[in-house]
This record gives sequence, structure tokens and C-alpha cells, in this order.
Amino acid sequence: MSRKGNKLIPIPQGVTVTINPNDVKVSGQSGTLTVVYPSTLIKVENVENKIKVSRVNDEKQSRMFHGTINSNIANAIEGIHKGYQKHLKIVGVGYKASVSGNKLTLAIGFSHPVVFEIPQGLKVTCPTPTEILINGIDKIVVGEFAAKVRITRKPEPYNGKGIMYSDEHIIRKVGKTAEGSKK
Repeated sequence: MSRKGNKLIPIPQGVTVTINPNDVKVSGQSGTLTVVYPSTLIKVENVENKIKVSRVNDEKQSRMFHGTINSNIANAIEGIHKGYQKHLKIVGVGYKASVSGNKLTLAIGFSHPVVFEIPQGLKVTCPTPTEILINGIDKIVVGEFAAKVRITRKPEPYNGKGIMYSDEHIIRKVGKTAEGSKK
């Protein structure tokens, strides 16, 4: 049995969930998200203001989708209710970020600035030149954009320079020393 798939998802105040034959629409004051699911394998129903996801049969394909669809619906409800946020910090001499319009511009040690087009539905701000806040209702879009920004200059272990998540800890390496070469 799937522990994740059997969890009931409560619907908070201000969020409406519409269940259609092949998708679930979650809407609220911050926007609308749609979760598509295969109705031949998974059954979604509203039971006492809670969403219940169950399998139609016990085949392998149904078992695979059960927990995933439940998590996707739960993420959509939480995104509409609270939203998602990623906080990136930039470490390095002269490294900085700025937002103008729908473009994020990074100066991170290359000979040219790196420019990102901000996807629809995301709000990107730079409270300081070395911080980037990414807010949105879709967990996948927020995480994917944060990962794209981070991968342009991953943090390196010797000096600790690069773009990293605010709660990320970089394990530092010592580097070559005179002691190591005497052996």
C-alpha cells in the first residue's frame, strides 16, 4: 500500500478544487493550477472537504501513479494557498544580480552578463545585489528556475564562490599545501 497515496489532502479556506474526469483544477486568489491524471488508473474524489486519491485497480502502472498524483495535487493546493519561495545567495567578489522588467541579469565572473527570461507566473526580486528571491504558486516552475540560475555558477569547494541556496552548506576542501608535497 502507498502511504503517500492514501493520505487525505485537506482543502484550506479560500481554495476551490474542481474535479474533472482527467484533471483537477485548484484555484484561489493567487491563481489557478491544473493537475492532469489518467482516469483509467486513478480515481480522485472529494470526501468531506478532503481530497482522496485511490487506485482503480492494483496493476503496476496504477501503483506507480498513486502517490505521485496525490503529491502533485497536494503541492498545487499548497502553492495556491501559501505559495513557494526559493532564496539564492551569491558569493564572490564582484558577483551581483539585478532584475529589470522580466529579465534577471547576473554578473558572475564571465566576460559577459548572463541574462535569464523570468517565466510567466514567477516573481523574482533582488533585495540586495547578492540575494535572489524567487516566488510563485507552481512548485515545479519555482524549483526549475532556481536550479537553472544556480547551475550557471555552481558553488565551488575551494573558495566557496558561486550561486547557492540560502540553506545550502558547501563542504570546503583544503587545497594543495607545502606539507602534502614533502612526502
